[in-house]
Amino acid sequence: MYREAIAKLEKWKNSGHRKPLILRGARQVGKTWLMREFGKNNYKKCAYISMDENERMENVFREAFDIERILLALEIEVGFKITPEDTLIIFDEIQEIPRALKALKYFYEQAPRYHVMAAGSLLGIALHEGTSFPVGKVDFCNLYPMTFREFLRACGQDRFVDLMDSQDFAMLSNFKSKIADYLRTYYFVGGMPEAVETYVETKDFDEVRAVQNRLLMAYENDLSKHAPAEIVTKTRMVWNSILTQLSRENKKFVYGLVREGARAREYEVAITWLMDVGLVYKVGRVNKPDFPLRAYQDFSAFKMFVLDIGLLGAMSRLNKRILLEDDRLFEEFKGALTEQYVLQQLVVHEENDIFYWSAERGTGEIDFLVQMDDKIIPIEVKAEENLQAKSLRTFVQKYNIKYAVRTSMSDYREQDWMVNIPLYYVGNLNQYYQDADCK
Repeated sequence: MYREAIAKLEKWKNSGHRKPLILRGARQVGKTWLMREFGKNNYKKCAYISMDENERMENVFREAFDIERILLALEIEVGFKITPEDTLIIFDEIQEIPRALKALKYFYEQAPRYHVMAAGSLLGIALHEGTSFPVGKVDFCNLYPMTFREFLRACGQDRFVDLMDSQDFAMLSNFKSKIADYLRTYYFVGGMPEAVETYVETKDFDEVRAVQNRLLMAYENDLSKHAPAEIVTKTRMVWNSILTQLSRENKKFVYGLVREGARAREYEVAITWLMDVGLVYKVGRVNKPDFPLRAYQDFSAFKMFVLDIGLLGAMSRLNKRILLEDDRLFEEFKGALTEQYVLQQLVVHEENDIFYWSAERGTGEIDFLVQMDDKIIPIEVKAEENLQAKSLRTFVQKYNIKYAVRTSMSDYREQDWMVNIPLYYVGNLNQYYQDADCK
C-alpha cells in the first residue's frame, strides 16, 4: 500500500533542521508499517526496536541519558553497526517506556546527525506530555486513516488518482459510475489499513466488518485502560453517543443525548481526551466567515465525528447489501456518512482550519467552512445528486464570498458563484485551488 505521508517523511529526512520525529496517530492507522517501509526504501539500514514488553530497553533507558551508551545498546539489540549517514533508528511503541520518549531530547542535543523516528499510540503518548515529553526537541508527523485516494491506489486504480491530479474532469465523468462503485466501497471499508488490506485480499465484506468490530472493541478496551479513572465512564458515554448525534438532521453535539440533563462542564474533559488520542474529530462553529476563522469560534457549539468512515458504518451496523442499492449508501442516516467522508479527506491537509457555520436564528447552515491558506471556502455537502444549494447561495450573497463549493455525486461544473466538486474529488480540493489559481 502507498501512503501519501511518505512524502512528509522524505522532506523530514532531507531537512537541514531535522529533529527526532514522532509519528502520531490513533491505534492501528499504520504507523509501524509506514516507518518500516520508509526505512526500507530510504536508508541502507533500519534499526527497528519495539519497546513493547522489552525489558532490555527498559533497563537501558532507566540509566543516565548517555547517548553513546544508548547507541551501543541499540547496536547490540539490532545486531549491526548504527551509522548516522545511512541508518534509520525506529523506536516503536515508545509510550511503553516513557524515559525513551524523554531520551529523544538528548538525541537532538547530543547526536543530531542520527536519524531517529518514534511512534506509539496516542492513547499512551498523550499521557506523558508535560512531564517527560521533549517539548521543542522533536518534529511531528500525524498519520490518519487512509484517504479515498490511497484506497484507490491500494485497489490498483492509480489511473483514477492520476486523472484527479491532472484535473481531467471530462475523462473522470466518462468513468463516473466505476469511480462511484469504488467510493461506495470505501464508505463501507473505510481507511483503517487492516480493513483495506482485508478487502483487497478477500473482497469479503463480512471479513472487513469483522476487522472493524475488532478495532472498535480494542478502542473500547483502551478507553478503560488509558483514560483517567475519573472520566472513564463519561468518555465511553460520549463515544457511544456519536452515532446518535450524527443521525440527527442538525448534527450539532447535544449533551442531553449523552445523558438526560447532562451539562457541558461534566463532559468537556472526556471530549478533550478523545480528541487528544485521535479517536474523534471536533468541528467547531464560527459565527462569522472572516480571517482568522478561529477568532470567531463559538465554543458552545460543535459537531463531532469519529476517526474513520468504515468504523462509523460498523458502529451503525450498516448492512453490506446497501452497497448494491444505487446511491442509497450516500444518504444513510441523513447524510452523516457523507459528511464524515468529506471531513476525513479534508483533515489530512493540516494547513486547513475546518469549522462549520450556522445562522444565529433560523435554519441556515454551511456543513464545512475551511480556511485554506488565504481563502475561506464554504462547502455544502450533498449526499445525492440534489443540486439545490439554498443555504450556500444565501451565505455567499450575505457575506460576499469569493469561493464556494458544493460537493455531490454530480459532475464537475463551474457556475458564476460556486463550483460543484464531485465527492470523489474532495481530497484534491487543496490542489484545485492552488493549480487553478483560485477560480
